[in-house]
Amino acid sequence: MSYDIYKSGMPEFSIAFSGNKSDRKLTHQELVRAIRFMIAAEYEAIQLYEQLAESTDNTLAQKVLIEISHEEKEHAGEFQRLLRELAPGDESFYKEGMEETEEKIEKMKPKVIPSKPAKASAKTPGKPKTKPQKK
Repeated sequence: MSYDIYKSGMPEFSIAFSGNKSDRKLTHQELVRAIRFMIAAEYEAIQLYEQLAESTDNTLAQKVLIEISHEEKEHAGEFQRLLRELAPGDESFYKEGMEETEEKIEKMKPKVIPSKPAKASAKTPGKPKTKPQKK
């Protein structure tokens, strides 16, 4: 039994990755979905390269893998910028998500209470200052 992607109900943008030129051009929405998929693929590659670098003692392999992971981060940024251009309506969702996370971060930060500057005194360290008692 063969698996026909055209009849499977899978998103059509996956056809763009088959390695063969499609008989038709992608629609705008298919292109947007493909770019989102590519962003996810870049992050998956970053995870793989960094995990491999952390899993070996070979310094040459570590250096090359980390360098490649940095390139993948650049690719992710390029795709994100392209996505912002192709799907500007998505920006409001990203902004809302960032604001929600910012609120959570602010709530989790420790509250810093400003301390009063210490006054210079000539008292002996370790001995508390006491008032003479009245009789």
